[in-house]
This record gives sequence, C-alpha cells and structure tokens, in this order.
Amino acid sequence: MAGFQPDEVVRPDLQYGALDRVVSPGYFEAMRIRLLHGRLFDERDGPDAPSVAIINETMARKFWPKDDALGKRFRFTLVGGSFRLFQIVGIVDDVKEMGLDEPPKEEMYFPYWQAQGNYMVPSTLVVYTKGDPASLAGAVRAAVWSVDADQPVSKVVTMEGVLDREVGQRGVQAMLLGGLAALAMTLACVGIYGVMAYLVTQQNHEIGIRVALGAHSRNILGLVLARGAKLTATGVGVGTVAAFLVTRLMRSLLFGVSPFDPLTFTTVALVLTCVALAACYIPARRASRVDPIVALRFE
Repeated sequence: MAGFQPDEVVRPDLQYGALDRVVSPGYFEAMRIRLLHGRLFDERDGPDAPSVAIINETMARKFWPKDDALGKRFRFTLVGGSFRLFQIVGIVDDVKEMGLDEPPKEEMYFPYWQAQGNYMVPSTLVVYTKGDPASLAGAVRAAVWSVDADQPVSKVVTMEGVLDREVGQRGVQAMLLGGLAALAMTLACVGIYGVMAYLVTQQNHEIGIRVALGAHSRNILGLVLARGAKLTATGVGVGTVAAFLVTRLMRSLLFGVSPFDPLTFTTVALVLTCVALAACYIPARRASRVDPIVALRFE
C-alpha cells in the first residue's frame, strides 16, 4: 500500500493508502475494466501534462464518501521523499487483484508517461486479442525484442490460465463435494423411499378394513398421501434448517455463489418431496387394489 495525502481536510480516523499501479493508455480497455465516471488515460497525459490519476470505486467510496471524488486532488510521495500533486480524472470498477476470495482493495492508477519517480515501475505487458492468445506468444516476444533485444520476456500466460490457477484448488474441492453431495442425495432418496414404502405396507390391514367397509380407492390414496405429506413436510423443514446451519462452513469454497442459494435449496426439497410422495403412492395404490379378504386373512 502506498501512502497519499488528500489536498483537503484530512480525517484523523483514516489511514490514507492504496495500491499503486502505473499503466499506459489502453490498459483498462484491454483488461475490460469498466469506466464509471470521468475519462481514461490517453495521449494527452504526457510527461509535460498536468499530473492525473484514476482511482477505483472502493478508494472513492472510502476516502470521499459524501463528495464526488472526480476532480479531487491528492499528494503522492515519490522516490526520494518528494511529492507530486495529482488530480483524479476517472473512477473505474473494482478489480480483485489480491485473490477471488479477498474483497477489493483501494487502488490508484497513474499514467506511464508521468511515472518518473514512482517506485511502482510497470513490468507486465497486457495484450488483448480476439483469437487464441497462446498462438501470439511468439509475435509478442518478437515485438518486444524489436524495441529492446536485451529485454527478457517470461511468464507468458493467458487470462484463462490466471483464473484456472486461482480457482484450481477450489475447483477440485468443489468437484469432490459435488460428488459426495450427489451420493448423499442418492442415498437419501433410497432411504426415504424404503422407509415410506415400509410405513405404508404396515397399513395394509387398516386399508383392507376401510376397503371392506366401502372406502373408495381415491379415499385410500388421499389418506395415505396426506399422512406421507405430513411426515415429508416435517423432514424437509428440519433438513432445510440444518442445511442452512451447515452451509456456513462452506463459505471459503464458494465464489460468486451464495451459500444460501434459494434455487439449490428449493430443488433439493422438491426432489426429496417427490421421492417421498412416490414412496407413499405406489404401495398405497397397490394395497387399495388388494382383495379385502386377503388383507384381513391374518386377523
């Protein structure tokens, strides 16, 4: 974090510091960083032009919460202890540079042509292409060496590669958890079906008596399904509450997905409910067609 000093009233409760980045015109377009207010760097921001800077939304919100940060000025300390006064000409969207699971940090960008005395010297070349970026690695090296033959070019990687490296371990963990979750779902469905079917089978004697007294098969099915629905609703309710509590432990494995995703909870609840009702319906329908004499034979 690099320190800076606003050219205004300084709040003693804040520590004025932000990540320091030196970029050239076209960087934000290449990295698809959205401009929120103001303008981006261009050819006007040369070494003899007024010193300008672009900040991200988090920095603007933290240090200028009530005022529009656009147009504000701040002092930035250079190498050697001197400082330069910069004016904010643009505000851009946040970028997760410290990791996908870390909140965005305050960040300020300075134009390359005004970077004299800035300790953060740019060392990364960003290339935007509409084709396969890996196929252009040789052309990029040749372009760099045409300017400076002694300039080393290393660590050539695509943006997809950077993202894969960042989420690789979490992806393996997510696949493992997903497989275990699918197995648990299967076992739960089998267990629910078996238990509910067994409970309905235990009611064969009662069903036989009701049929002997003139009950219609629709009444039998409605009675059994009502009992099964009551048990199912109780089980789904208890399971949902338990799931809400357990998913707190999975926060560190998730990115861009809430641990309390309503679609997931609703889908699982519907699947288990359908399995439980099917487990009630099938044996109840079979029992309602049994001859009452057969059902009452063991009385």
